[in-house]
Amino acid sequence: MNFPFRLRLAFKAAIWHLMCSVGMALLAAAVVFGLWYPFPYRDLSGGRELFFLVVTVDVICGPLLTLVVFNPSKPLAELWRDLALIALLQLAALGYGMHTVWQVRPLFLVQEIDRFKVIATPLLDSAAVAALPAALQPHWLDGPQTVAIREPKNASERNKVLFESIQGGRDYGERPEFYLPYEGEAALKSLKRAKPLPVFLEKHPDQQDAARKLALEKSVDLKEWFFLPVIARQDWIAVLDKQGQIQGFLRGDGF
Repeated sequence: MNFPFRLRLAFKAAIWHLMCSVGMALLAAAVVFGLWYPFPYRDLSGGRELFFLVVTVDVICGPLLTLVVFNPSKPLAELWRDLALIALLQLAALGYGMHTVWQVRPLFLVQEIDRFKVIATPLLDSAAVAALPAALQPHWLDGPQTVAIREPKNASERNKVLFESIQGGRDYGERPEFYLPYEGEAALKSLKRAKPLPVFLEKHPDQQDAARKLALEKSVDLKEWFFLPVIARQDWIAVLDKQGQIQGFLRGDGF
């Protein structure tokens, strides 16, 4: 069999493989961005960059291997064996990549005095997370939960967290044993340090259109909203209503 003919058939096989790979990548993206990293956590936590790195390598390498090994002159059993091996390797790589993305996903958005902090899985003690009440337990089908933080029970507990955090240990936000549902009085407490949203928009006029769109969706006057900074990989703010409930997020430094 001449080389141009073999290359033409291999190219067709690689195209079909590429289409299947893209389909698998889209399904994976639906899980990652629909469940684990919903807006805006795909930006806040860097999940988008990690996912696209994993998927791009997977989508490109599989079809390239097919292009190299596909040869219609091979015995049919041998050809199917080669293609099956490529598919298994590709699925294993995708599975490993998805597992990595899942392991570093954000679990909680913690309200800390004058800010919110995105807390990813690696920052948390798994035993402490498992000990949380059922209402605060993270589930693999859910995105991050918003939680508040209770006051230390006594001076000893306060000093323990203080000393450990100074030495590079976990602060309140990384300690699930301090978590409370973000509702009622706990949510209202966040407004003590919140600032009116127009103050933020004066410093970030590029976000005015996004803020107006958000207000239109909620049928609310912008002047009724407040904001607190969000601590994450990028600068964002959480937009709060008069009850302290989060109504949306906007890009920009809130400090």
